[in-house]
Amino acid sequence: MDSSSTSPEIAVDASPMLRLYKDGRIERLMGTEVVPPGLDHKTNVDSKDVLYSPENGLSNRLYIPKTTNPGDKLPLLIYFHGGAFCIETAFSPSYHNYLNTLVAEANIIAVSVDYRRAPEHPIPAAYDDSWTALKWVASHSGGNGPENWLNNHADFGKVFFAGDSAGANIAHHMAMRIGKEKLEGFTVTGINLTHPYFWGTEPVGDEIKDLAVTEKIEGVWRMASPGTSGCDDPWMNPLKGPDLAGLGCSRVLVCVAEKDILKHRGCYYYEKLKESGWGGEIEIMESEGENHVFHLFNPTCENAVAMLKRVASFLNQDKA
Repeated sequence: MDSSSTSPEIAVDASPMLRLYKDGRIERLMGTEVVPPGLDHKTNVDSKDVLYSPENGLSNRLYIPKTTNPGDKLPLLIYFHGGAFCIETAFSPSYHNYLNTLVAEANIIAVSVDYRRAPEHPIPAAYDDSWTALKWVASHSGGNGPENWLNNHADFGKVFFAGDSAGANIAHHMAMRIGKEKLEGFTVTGINLTHPYFWGTEPVGDEIKDLAVTEKIEGVWRMASPGTSGCDDPWMNPLKGPDLAGLGCSRVLVCVAEKDILKHRGCYYYEKLKESGWGGEIEIMESEGENHVFHLFNPTCENAVAMLKRVASFLNQDKA
């Protein structure tokens, strides 16, 4: 018998992330490992998982410095993980390690959001879940929410959103929504977008014009969002969406990496936000010689440590 006749056909090959087969099966090739919460002895940061969406079985992972004293109020970071909307979770080792380290460095409390992933749950599921998570966090602003770490120690006047890659995309869209739909008792001071996953039909800056590369990027996006209009979909290209002047925060830090194919989109976003009439302060940091999300793969390298310290400073700039 011809073995090829029984081999499942690949519908979308998004290696090295995942493969989608024509029979509907999904094979994730990375981002599948998870680690439990708990006290990290290296950073002295504690963590736990708390259900925020019972109907979808989704939890947030909360982080707090073990040295936090009763009555301490800390800046609150809400973090959205990356992975092209398709891989990784809030419980992946790389994100767990990054949040432990950042929480210790910045002396903040953090909520790492887990959301439903494509292609099983196409866009806009990730955005819908992220907004549900924000509403759950905001329910603690009066001090009577279900989770005491947030009730007792989160400063809801100093809230930050952050994320890398697809998570940076989500952070931007959540800040845009905050600009239109205020959450009671919840003030977003700033957002940190690291290597944001934005794209578009027309190249920007010195962006690569390699057809094979652009087709792969568009293919992954269409897999995550089958109903999309393409790479100028406002979810993917923020310059095609609502006016950036409506961004619901007062400060932005964009981090890009020199060798990252997405670098030019991050730089373009920075320039266009400055030109938009938005009244806040925007900064950009470029990591020389580095590629996409290098800080997750090599967190102790010099450039990763420098970026961590820059983000920690950004989160504490307004601390009294």
